[in-house]
Amino acid sequence: MSEQSLRSTLPRDALASVVVFLVALPLCMGVAIASGMPPAKGLITGIVGGLVVGALAGAPLQVSGPAAGLAVLVFELVREHGMAMLGPILLLAGLIQLLAGRLRLGCWFRVTAPAVVYGMLAGIGILIVLSQLHVMLDAAPHASGLENLRAFPAALAGALPLFGGGDGWDAGALGLATIATMWLWDRFKPGRLRFLPGALLGVGLATLLSLWLVLDVQRVQVPADLSEAVDWLRPADLLALADPGLLLAALALAFIASAETLLSAAAVDRMHQGPRADFDRELTSQGIGNMLCGLLGALPMTGVIVRSSANVQAGARTRLSAMLHGLWLLAFVLVLTALLQRIPVASLAGVLVYTGVKLVDLKALRSLGRYGRMPMFVYAATALAILFTDLLSGVLVGFALTLAKLAWSASRLKVQLVQGDDGRAELRMVGAATFLKVPQLARALAAVRPGSELHVPLDRLTYIDHACMELLDEWRAANEAKGCRLVIEPRALRRRLEGRRRTNAALGGARGAA
Repeated sequence: MSEQSLRSTLPRDALASVVVFLVALPLCMGVAIASGMPPAKGLITGIVGGLVVGALAGAPLQVSGPAAGLAVLVFELVREHGMAMLGPILLLAGLIQLLAGRLRLGCWFRVTAPAVVYGMLAGIGILIVLSQLHVMLDAAPHASGLENLRAFPAALAGALPLFGGGDGWDAGALGLATIATMWLWDRFKPGRLRFLPGALLGVGLATLLSLWLVLDVQRVQVPADLSEAVDWLRPADLLALADPGLLLAALALAFIASAETLLSAAAVDRMHQGPRADFDRELTSQGIGNMLCGLLGALPMTGVIVRSSANVQAGARTRLSAMLHGLWLLAFVLVLTALLQRIPVASLAGVLVYTGVKLVDLKALRSLGRYGRMPMFVYAATALAILFTDLLSGVLVGFALTLAKLAWSASRLKVQLVQGDDGRAELRMVGAATFLKVPQLARALAAVRPGSELHVPLDRLTYIDHACMELLDEWRAANEAKGCRLVIEPRALRRRLEGRRRTNAALGGARGAA
């Protein structure tokens, strides 16, 4: 970048970086808490996402950091394998992303049915809401979404003053105040102050209320020295990757993080007129960032649409904005740690509840309805499968339903035989003529009257395979003696069939000579 260009873009990038920093600060800590990790781990990921990935990214205006979409998966991994194993898993997942980017596979990570993606986000949003409702009451979330749902009435009753609760109700009130502030700000914020994020205002208000009322609630625990939150990857931990379960977890993490990143990058491209995203480079940079986070024992990262859209709307012009937002995060953590330690955990949980509700995008569900009922069914089935099982199983259910629908559509064939009194017959086929439909096609051919001229138009077929073409050729050879004639339309396909017939005749002659 030239010095003149830097001078022209620096003011806008600097202002945008401050806006993104204000959005990212509460989200980094909130996502960490939702993942079952210390808040400082989310801040480390946000700093790496800004300073490192921001400098290397293929999508210059996209901002990377800890994402709510991975919180559920990370929570499950930490619960099953322990916090120490997250580093090796994340290191391997980052390596997979790096290799995928270098092999130019970025476009293939986007080959995911929208119904599965939206259903996955909806399922994640439901799980986040169910878990963070407990955190809003200063209680510990349970291992699964159903357990959180079943346990919530008892947790709520225990927090109400009527049933002897106290501190839990205070924490819940702070969480509700945060949610109300964010909702009101999104609806009624003045135009000149639109750059201020509702999450920051909600957390700030809840923090001031808790200090003013001297409420005894759980507060964010951030070490005075950020280096204390770094858990360097131990070489001995890498041996655990021989476990097939950890390998599967790394693959799932790499796929979901990549899909969310590249979908976000595509959405950011639609928000501005600047350079388009290089998906392979973006995937490579995400891999490097996640490998670093694995080495540091931090949270995984993705490109995140909330921070990225705030970056674009604030007027960012280059990647410098994302880099500066990481610098502001680092400076804030180093200088104002005491301020972070006063933030109520329930307020950050309120931010995540609000975010989780927005992930259940009913507009996306309605838009899928334009393409029939099946995409809506895939959306709902994916979300419910995530709720009743786990994230990976739910996504696999969505993929299986999508493939089943594709196979069903590809195998559909409508066959109609129309015969006239003038000896002309027409075999009309609509759909895909595959070997699975040979019996149906054979029955229609058997009904052709002797002496008919059978026309077979192929312009309404999406596909016809070798088995069906051979069946037509065999019918022609078997019925020529009965005065039947076969006409394939269009002519190019007819020539292909005639060429195949001559080849078969030559092979038959060769076998006879032998």
